[in-house]
Amino acid sequence: MKYLLLFLTFFYTNTYQTTMNASKPDNPGIIEAVQNNQLKVVKEYLKNGGEVNAANKNEQSILLIATLANNKTMAELLVAHGANVNQQDNQKDSPFLFAGAAGHLELVKLYLKNGARFDVFNRYYGSALIPACERGHTAVVKLLANTPNYPIDHVNRLGWTALMEAVVLGDGSEKFKKIVQILIDAGCDITIPDNDKITALQHAKVRGFSKVVSVLEKASELGK
Repeated sequence: MKYLLLFLTFFYTNTYQTTMNASKPDNPGIIEAVQNNQLKVVKEYLKNGGEVNAANKNEQSILLIATLANNKTMAELLVAHGANVNQQDNQKDSPFLFAGAAGHLELVKLYLKNGARFDVFNRYYGSALIPACERGHTAVVKLLANTPNYPIDHVNRLGWTALMEAVVLGDGSEKFKKIVQILIDAGCDITIPDNDKITALQHAKVRGFSKVVSVLEKASELGK
């Protein structure tokens, strides 16, 4: 009976503490300050030793929150204090991954200089480059595709590379032709097929994307 009482006391005490901790907001003041672009408040917070990687209930770090708003000044402040550019939320978005997907060029540059990792992937097991290609963010595509050691031919869980995404989810316009050309010039492998063994060139032909077809056929003739 004695041991049962001790066990129950331990169980309920820890359950209560866990529940309280789970319901306690993570630094709500600093999160609101970042959301409202209150630089002075954030500077003071950091000066006093505040957690630079603080996150909200969705595990979005304050750097990710700044990234969502494309707030370069705030991001620079946080990065200067050691914010983790690879910290992921519960949707597997990180500041670096989101900046790439959203086409936030200056933030991508900032994060590349401050520890961006190329082996951290989004919820589709994709890189920052793949959604950048899909959404037509030409400048970000050019930057990432030409970054040393960047995994330009990484395949996501859908079986698509950055090139495949540009063709399958693009519209075959001049912008996507340019993106395809950027990837080819950067050395991507145009022969990697999707999960159905269909190549980017075959997809382009089926969709009638003549501009993209011409670029891919020329690259194929050159053996790229």
